[in-house]
Amino acid sequence: MPYIELLPGYWGELCASSERASAWADRFIPTIRLIWSDKDSFAYFNGCDACLSCLLYAGRYQELLDLIEMAPHMWHYHQWGVKALVGMGQHAEALRYAEASRDINTSPSAIAAACESILIDSGMADEAYRRYAIQANKRNTYLASFRAIVKKYPHKEQKDVLADLVASTPDQEGKWFATAKSIGLFDEAIDLANLSPCNPQTLVRAARDMRESNPAFAMKAGITALRWMLAGCGYDLTGTDVLAALHFMMEAAAGTEQQDDALSALDELMERKGSDEWVVNILKRTSYFSDHGI
Repeated sequence: MPYIELLPGYWGELCASSERASAWADRFIPTIRLIWSDKDSFAYFNGCDACLSCLLYAGRYQELLDLIEMAPHMWHYHQWGVKALVGMGQHAEALRYAEASRDINTSPSAIAAACESILIDSGMADEAYRRYAIQANKRNTYLASFRAIVKKYPHKEQKDVLADLVASTPDQEGKWFATAKSIGLFDEAIDLANLSPCNPQTLVRAARDMRESNPAFAMKAGITALRWMLAGCGYDLTGTDVLAALHFMMEAAAGTEQQDDALSALDELMERKGSDEWVVNILKRTSYFSDHGI
C-alpha cells in the first residue's frame, strides 16, 4: 500500500531508542556511501530515508550532515540536513541551508513550510508569517489555504490574512469570494466577486443559502452570478443554472422589497454589449420581466 512507502522516514522513531536507531544507521551507511560516491550512477537504495531518520533520532547530527554532502542535490535529502541543524540548535543556519536547497526540481512550498516551522518554533511567528505563510500553506482550494494560515497564526486578524492572500493573487480576486463569505465579510465578498470572474455556481449557492438570513447579500450574489453568466463565464452552465440564479435573486430581493431595483440592475447587465445571447433569451422569457413591464 502507498502509505507503507512513508515508513522509512519514521524508521528512527520506530526504533524507540537511540541505541537501536544507531545500529540500524550503521547497517545502512556503507551501502549509501557506495551508491552516492558514484556521481554517474542512478542507483537507488530504499534504505536512504531510514538511515537518515535513524541518524537524526540517534542525535548523530554531524554524521547526518556529512553523509548528505554526498547525496544528490535534492530537497528530499536536504530536508534531513535542516532537521539536523535544528537539532543542533542552529536555527539561523538551518534557514540558510533550506534556502540554499532551492532548485527547479524542488517544491517552493515544501521549503517554505520547513522555514516557517523553524521560525514559529523559535518564537518568531510574525516573521514566519511575513516571509513564508502564504507560500507554505498553499492548499487545493483558496478557502483551505486561508484556514491553514489562520490555524497557525491565531493572533492574526482574519480580515488581514484575507487581504494578504488576495494581494498575493492579482487578477484573481473573485476566487476569494467563498473565503470572505465564510468569515462573515459579506460586503467584501461581493466586492471581490465583482473585481474578477467568480464561479457563477458558487454565487448561486450563496444566494440560495443566504436568501433568508441575509437577503441583501443574497440578492447581490444572485445579480453577480448572472453578471458573470452574461459575460460568458462559468463551466458547463445550463439554463437551470440561469433560472436558479434569477429565482434566488428575486426571493432575496422580495425580502428587502427591492424587486424592481434588482430587475433594473439585471436589465442593465443584459443590455451591455457582448452579453451572452442565450442567457439573455432565457431571462427575457421568464415571468419576472413581463410582470414588471421590462
